[in-house]
Amino acid sequence: MKHPTSALLHAYWNGLRGARAAPERGEIEPGEIRHILADSLILEVEPSQREATVRLAGTRICALFGAELRGRGFAGLWGEGPAADPWRLIEVVVQETVGIVVGLVGTTREGDEIDLELLLLPLRHRGKTQARVIGALSAGTNPTWLGLRPVTALRTVSLRILTGSEIAADPDRPPEPANDQEEPRRPRLVVHRGGRA
Repeated sequence: MKHPTSALLHAYWNGLRGARAAPERGEIEPGEIRHILADSLILEVEPSQREATVRLAGTRICALFGAELRGRGFAGLWGEGPAADPWRLIEVVVQETVGIVVGLVGTTREGDEIDLELLLLPLRHRGKTQARVIGALSAGTNPTWLGLRPVTALRTVSLRILTGSEIAADPDRPPEPANDQEEPRRPRLVVHRGGRA
């Protein structure tokens, strides 16, 4: 994580969850993270429909896109065109119950670009681990056009999966599943042995 907002939110989330895979949504106290609320968001996830909707978005995130984002589809933030499928990001978080850090480039209609960092972390909501995601979207800099010309498209440039200290040292034994029983765990990453040619 490059941005301090991401590091602060991750530390808070990690402290709340303890030995669990994810904390409960009801445990989040806005006052505890008041310094990063403007860059924070909560997504409502519908795995059966492969959709995520913005439930809450901080003021700086809304200013970045030039609109209130509540109720807007998460995938819509990427705009039109052949962008990476944003649902894949959510799917990793909710299926594997892990956090991710995504490097993004935001673009305006006028061609301005801004480097962004997106942190997504799983939350339990009423006993389900696939219903909510908390995150932060932070800009590396504050350009003069920010708030005047909205970002209309996002491009994914990097992805890092965050692993916790609870993961077993034995790579052949994955951590205990934390997902709901109706959604079976499926492997997402396959490592093939090989070497340099």
